[in-house]
Amino acid sequence: MKRLVISALLMAVATCAFGTPTAMPRYHFENFTTANGLPHNHVFTLLVDKERVWAGTENGLAVYENHAWKTYGTADGLAHRAVLSLALDKRTGVVWAGTMGGLSRVSAGRIDSFTQLNSGLSNDVVYGVSVEGENVWVATAAGGCRFNTRTGQWTLYNERNTPMAEIWTYGVSATAGKVYYAVWGSGVLEYDQKTGRWDKYDDPDGENEIVLFKDQGLIHEIVTSVSYVDGILWAATYFGDSRYDGRTWHNFLTKDSGLPSNFTNFIKGVDANRAWFCTDRGLAYFDGVNWAVYRNSPLDGKPEMTERGPDGKVTYVDVTSAPAHNYVLGIDFQGNDIWVATAKGLSHGIHQP
Repeated sequence: MKRLVISALLMAVATCAFGTPTAMPRYHFENFTTANGLPHNHVFTLLVDKERVWAGTENGLAVYENHAWKTYGTADGLAHRAVLSLALDKRTGVVWAGTMGGLSRVSAGRIDSFTQLNSGLSNDVVYGVSVEGENVWVATAAGGCRFNTRTGQWTLYNERNTPMAEIWTYGVSATAGKVYYAVWGSGVLEYDQKTGRWDKYDDPDGENEIVLFKDQGLIHEIVTSVSYVDGILWAATYFGDSRYDGRTWHNFLTKDSGLPSNFTNFIKGVDANRAWFCTDRGLAYFDGVNWAVYRNSPLDGKPEMTERGPDGKVTYVDVTSAPAHNYVLGIDFQGNDIWVATAKGLSHGIHQP
């Protein structure tokens, strides 16, 4: 039975819409922990590769295939046991794993690792990785870099040759046209592949705690994740989220959207209108008009799903399962299903028709 309530924080009517509303997807969540094969419950990142699901955990890289887990660690060649980021080269099937101790390439069961000592990697702490053609773009604690898999050449990007004021790059999203870096404390960097030029997007008000100018630019300088899809940039920060179409910005805050929190760890765009937001208080989905949130209730810990329309009304949907934990760190898609990385387990959201 559904209960209709109006949240005091969500009274604002949506001022714009990006697409035609669709029915909010519903899932039955199957959760994985160390009890059933996961090497560690803290899952930093995940990657879906057809029937295989890779999980980057605090204690190794795990792959789920044929209903069983296999784990790779430092003894297998992994650069470090803590795996922070993952990317797939769809041309070759190679998986790239960014770790706390370097970048690892996983190919046909073999692992080769790149570090500051044996390669041109700018720093061993690899927060983000993205594959574009023959190039692997990397976000590290000391700037970004690009590795050309054909020539073996490394190119470094830092405060010397880009507009970044800080060199702590936290995420990267690369396409043949544009490459975007999420920079901790320095906004978003944009690289134009055709011209070779960099641009920088900042929070126009420069305030750390409040948003003075709504929809006037990037919502905050502390950017944790970027996702570029269908010509749209989605950017996540610890103080709200932003969407940029190349001309106009739209910002999202809990007070005027369906976000369960302004603290967002990871963002993944589906297309120009739809995106998923991985926050510290649950998983949120936006279809361009409406919102859905999947989490365990902050009040009683029971599984909870809510839907919010452009009028600000929130509907509670009866559900029997939720992601493993509300602190959500990543998401990827497997057909109509979703996989969710959390601080206390990995979740498989099985789509319900």
